[in-house]
Amino acid sequence: MGGGKRFAVLLCAEDSDYIKKRYGGYYGVFVEMLAEEGETWDVFRVANGEFPDDKEIGDFDGFVITGSCNDAHGNDVWICRLIALLNKLDSLKKKVLGICFGHQILSRALGGKTGRAISGWDIGIRAIHFSSSSSKLFSSLKIPTTLSLIECHRDEVRELPPKAEVIARSEKTGVEMFRYADHMMGIQGHPEYTNDILLHLIDRLMMRGFIADSYADELKANLGKVEPDKDAWKKLCTSFLKGRL
Repeated sequence: MGGGKRFAVLLCAEDSDYIKKRYGGYYGVFVEMLAEEGETWDVFRVANGEFPDDKEIGDFDGFVITGSCNDAHGNDVWICRLIALLNKLDSLKKKVLGICFGHQILSRALGGKTGRAISGWDIGIRAIHFSSSSSKLFSSLKIPTTLSLIECHRDEVRELPPKAEVIARSEKTGVEMFRYADHMMGIQGHPEYTNDILLHLIDRLMMRGFIADSYADELKANLGKVEPDKDAWKKLCTSFLKGRL
């Protein structure tokens, strides 16, 4: 099925012990969702300064930018290098899928603005509503116009890059998804997450003092009441990344 294509995960997060043990790291989570037979998948730990060489960029058919605990509006050295890389990938018209932090940094690299979400943290399962134009774009996938998706973020895209198009929104976030030309797409939520990953993250955020104990308890109590539409998101993400839309 893969036809010998080559893809890379640009890993922007540190793997927790739980994620390493359960999934082989976040790289393993993304490969489980996106990889198909015959493909080669590599990982570059960009948050640790590990980037693909300019010479090898052309060997890849597509890239996925992961979530991160860092701010996409920050100016850490690796974040600035990542922005430069994304501009190169844009000039080469490489397929790029940005998830959460990846969605935000992709927007920033293309000329958009990111920052703290006015409504604060968004954690849990959210209904994502596709625009009429994106419904036409995704019509071949035969998926509903509203899908449930796991969210875990406190930053957001505040202003879209020029020529980019909002293709999905939610009650809390105006830019849940955007598309730039035919080769770049951002998703604010986490199609790769499972409920157990979210539960693990809630505990980590609580222990680090990012969210209050009472809020964490409330989130845990609501977890499992609605299931994310993982199969539909997998179909959408793989179809975009492999050029099947």
